[in-house]
Amino acid sequence: MLHAPVFDGNELQYVSQCVSTGWVSSVGSFVTRFEEMLREITGVQRVVACSNGTSALFLALKLAGVETGDEVLVPALTFVATANAVSHCGAVPYLVDSEPVTLGIDCAKLRSELAESTRVVGGHTYSRKTGRRISAIVPMHCFGHPCAMDEIVSLAEEFRLQVVEDAAESLGSTRDGRHAGTFGRVSIMSFNGNKIVTTGGGGAILTNDADLGDRAKHLTTTAKVPHAWKFYHDEVGYNLRMPNLNAALGCGQLEQLDRFIAAKRDLASRYIKAFRDVDGVSAFEEPRGCRSNYWLNAILLDATHVSLRDAMLKETNEGNIMTRPAWELLHQLPMFRSCPRVDLSQAESIQSRLINIPSGVSVAERHSQIPTRGS
Repeated sequence: MLHAPVFDGNELQYVSQCVSTGWVSSVGSFVTRFEEMLREITGVQRVVACSNGTSALFLALKLAGVETGDEVLVPALTFVATANAVSHCGAVPYLVDSEPVTLGIDCAKLRSELAESTRVVGGHTYSRKTGRRISAIVPMHCFGHPCAMDEIVSLAEEFRLQVVEDAAESLGSTRDGRHAGTFGRVSIMSFNGNKIVTTGGGGAILTNDADLGDRAKHLTTTAKVPHAWKFYHDEVGYNLRMPNLNAALGCGQLEQLDRFIAAKRDLASRYIKAFRDVDGVSAFEEPRGCRSNYWLNAILLDATHVSLRDAMLKETNEGNIMTRPAWELLHQLPMFRSCPRVDLSQAESIQSRLINIPSGVSVAERHSQIPTRGS
């Protein structure tokens, strides 16, 4: 696996405690504890645990005001779940390009595109091409590396867009000392089995907007109004809560986050050194001003070696070393081919040259004493 989970802390103890209490579903002390731990780690005011990252992003978009028929700016270089969540809202992904320094949204290119192809009416931005409102932008912190969020927030303010951060991969990553997922009005994280911390399956909504946090908490339930015995529901809820059993696992994982990140940053450093003198290949390094969790390490082939990518993938996987290319770009997938998009030449270049390599904590700790080239 590229990123296998490690369970050698208090995970089993906490899960056993959860089972012994009988509170294994969507109410319980471990859910509360998990949310409190995430608040402390990220510095946000409100955290709402959810069933997975996609459901968290769907609800975050709804709470940010995304409506049926809107367009939402989404990088073409992202996992498909980002665009799926937009589609679940009845909105249309508007695919934008990425830049090679952060692998995130290219703000300069996007600002130029929006200046030419949009108009502002009544405090909202509309596409001149489709007539649809563009209501939000979803920066995704690719492989754990924070985007240029100051630029993205500035662009969003200029064009009256809500910023909904897809921080699914970036728990523990910071930019200028500020945790990924704390720049926009609302953000989400994922705790899938392959993430730096896992709950087996899970996600979370993060926000510093107290009212939005209250709404998120209410709508992740069945919108039941609190009462000692009555079952009264005041609107349509989504029932997207994280079960207590999953949160128990997550609490054991979060206790080890510092260790996990330290091991992964050490592994990234060793990869960078190992590939430094290899002709035609370089290891991706965290952007300046960022402290990345290096969720997935990546190497990039230069233009003269790009034709070797598939052969490298084939040979490593046949040798039981799991590698993979970047995701297929969204406009290359059948359900998103007709989406509006800008020129995506940089994303296409990155996707054609990038290979993810083993990045799990167990890999990092197992090989921590192996010398690297030049060491």
